[in-house]
Amino acid sequence: MSADLPLLPPELKAALHDGLVIPAHPLAVDRRRQLNERRQRALTRYYLDSGAGGVAVGVHTTQFAIREPKWNLLEPVLRLAAEEVRRRDPKRPFLLVAGICGDTAQAVQEAELARRYGYHMGLLSMGGLSDWSEEALLKRAQRVGEVLPLFGFYLQPAVGGRELSYSFWRQLAEMPSLQAIKIAPFDRYRTLDVVRAVAQASRREEIALYTGNDDHIVADLLTVYRFQVDGQLVEKRMVGGLLGQWAVWTRQAVELLERIKAVRDRESIPADLFRLGTELTDANAALFDARFHFRGSIPGIHEVLRRQGLLEGSWCLDADETLSPGQQGEIERVMRDYPHLTDDGFVRRNLRRWLS
Repeated sequence: MSADLPLLPPELKAALHDGLVIPAHPLAVDRRRQLNERRQRALTRYYLDSGAGGVAVGVHTTQFAIREPKWNLLEPVLRLAAEEVRRRDPKRPFLLVAGICGDTAQAVQEAELARRYGYHMGLLSMGGLSDWSEEALLKRAQRVGEVLPLFGFYLQPAVGGRELSYSFWRQLAEMPSLQAIKIAPFDRYRTLDVVRAVAQASRREEIALYTGNDDHIVADLLTVYRFQVDGQLVEKRMVGGLLGQWAVWTRQAVELLERIKAVRDRESIPADLFRLGTELTDANAALFDARFHFRGSIPGIHEVLRRQGLLEGSWCLDADETLSPGQQGEIERVMRDYPHLTDDGFVRRNLRRWLS
């Protein structure tokens, strides 16, 4: 990598490639839809104590509306998470990922803000840029990568993303600033485009792949992708996850990833892991409101955190962003049917301390 580009510290790079649980950090607001700093800090403490390997702040789950002048919350949420990580010093590599949005000028400005608060990587969203050419998107990525190491991001179209070609990912993979990609199109064909593009890139060993497919978590983490590249067999896999689903029940997510790491190189994978994967997909359908095309995905996450006591309510900045009809009943169903997916006991034991 060019000496002029920002670098990940070696211990963080090693942890990134080994595989981390990285929750997408929600936004805690009160009834007036104002930032609830006490509960925002409590969420970060929850993720730290759950054993997560990082947090992603300012991303879709944090609500893109935080950037609107009406709210002006990007700086506070980046600052609060960074302060909690420094204060608690988890004694393990802990990755701070900042969501980066907007046109090139805005994206660079957001990356510079994140860097000032000690963030290690920028998760670069293509949302809201549907009229941009892929060439323009690549130039934008290059500029942002001069400020922060890049975490590429394939966001599903249903929540503001756009379809991107194999060629786009192939060119992005050759960019020296790119260190990881969150693959979250919720689509097998588009997922395969990204993995194949990285496998065929000269920098394939430098790029860690992370699942963002909340509907396919376990299978993504167990799958080995194999491709013929210049007459040689090349393998790539998704080593961890950066997920909205992991904003809840995070302690169980950490245990799940550790179990997958222990068995993923075996010829025979325990059958109960595949069953667990199906149960997690069912739970995600309820939380993310798949029935209504993910309209209630953020309120669904908030509802679980509300039930656990981490949030006061399921409110979002947009008063119209609420649980969909029947979604609350679906959340109740999956929590009843799959209690082993939850970490309610862990939260109960620690909640008072996190809120103090």
